[in-house]
Amino acid sequence: MALIVFIASLTVFLFLGVPIAIALGACAIVLMFYLDFFDPIMMAQRMVGGTNNFILMAIPFFILAGEIMARGGLAERIIEASNVLVGRIRGGLGYTNILSSIAFAGLSGSAVADVAMSGSILYPVMVKKGYKEDRAMGLICAGSIIAMIIPPSIPMIVLGTTVGLSITRLFMAGIFPGLVLGLALMIAWFFIARKDGLTDTVKFTFRESMKILWASIPALFMPVIIIGGIRFGIFTPTEAGAFAVVYALLICTFVYRGINFKILIDCLVGAARSTAMVMFIISAAMVVGWLITIAQVPDIAVQMFSPLIDNPLLLLLLINVFLFLVGMVMDLTPNILIFAPVLFPIIIAAGIEPHFFAVIMVLNLSISLLTPPVGNVLLMGCSVGKLSFGRMVMGILPFLAVEIVVLLIFMLFPALVLVPMNFLT
Repeated sequence: MALIVFIASLTVFLFLGVPIAIALGACAIVLMFYLDFFDPIMMAQRMVGGTNNFILMAIPFFILAGEIMARGGLAERIIEASNVLVGRIRGGLGYTNILSSIAFAGLSGSAVADVAMSGSILYPVMVKKGYKEDRAMGLICAGSIIAMIIPPSIPMIVLGTTVGLSITRLFMAGIFPGLVLGLALMIAWFFIARKDGLTDTVKFTFRESMKILWASIPALFMPVIIIGGIRFGIFTPTEAGAFAVVYALLICTFVYRGINFKILIDCLVGAARSTAMVMFIISAAMVVGWLITIAQVPDIAVQMFSPLIDNPLLLLLLINVFLFLVGMVMDLTPNILIFAPVLFPIIIAAGIEPHFFAVIMVLNLSISLLTPPVGNVLLMGCSVGKLSFGRMVMGILPFLAVEIVVLLIFMLFPALVLVPMNFLT
């Protein structure tokens, strides 16, 4: 009953247009009254304690690193290098976008940041080359969610912190699924580019190619250092975030010379705003999660799903349908914070490997960011491309279908996640 009270109150608050962090706090108050103990001091303590976690320090570091890369010229070098590698293929800018999204994924961990970077640089060029506006921005948005899967993934950090899983193992588990997602989008683009009659190619002389690739080495080396450093135990995910900031700042200041004092201040202000928003949501959701635990919702959920525990595949399918539906109306971070503590006891009871389910959950909720009515990546695409919501939805549909198929493949074949993870860890 407590879960129903929470979902009903949250639906009302969201319908009234209340920001998600404040809506979660209001839902916590409603739950407190429902459970017959209203204690604002305890609520404040839980909000502060929920964010008092060393691992969560990685989030502001990676957000700041993303801001520096976006403003300091590093993003442009990655796109230019991608163009050299795949620009010769018919519809080359589409492949360039997907390849650069994979590279950005190893740098920022944010889909919205990826849309902002790729959209501002590639989208005008794609439109000028004759790409359909909605199709071009649809591809940019679809590729951006790779950043939520490949490390350093901010949702993986939040999920691992919430349910007590190893962040390092989650990072390693996300590498292969993220690469498969990029490959699937490239295969889809191969057919879509021909259907749309695209013939554009980007060609460089050997000298130009070598010059661009040489200039991009410092940028491309960054994800290698971050992932390799975490993999070999050189630093923790949090320390990797701090290293990413220092590395990006040094490269963008002294190599690419794209950062000055004024731009650095803008980066710090932008990162502070984004971090405050994320941490406010986390702190409010932690209170809700605590109250849901007090109401014994996870135990009740396990009992409700007990008839399906002997059929893990059907259980996994139903849970994913549920996650996809809630992901259509609520952002990824609060969904993780609210439902992960409820769902993980169920999947563990069913014998489903928790790191595998974590990847599936993050992939599912990331795809939901592309769906109406509240998909943040979808809305960001509308803003960057100056497109109507309806056109944006139509442009993203074929890529959305491909990503759902990829999700189903990973659900059916867990070894595609677990074998690479075990090999890398």
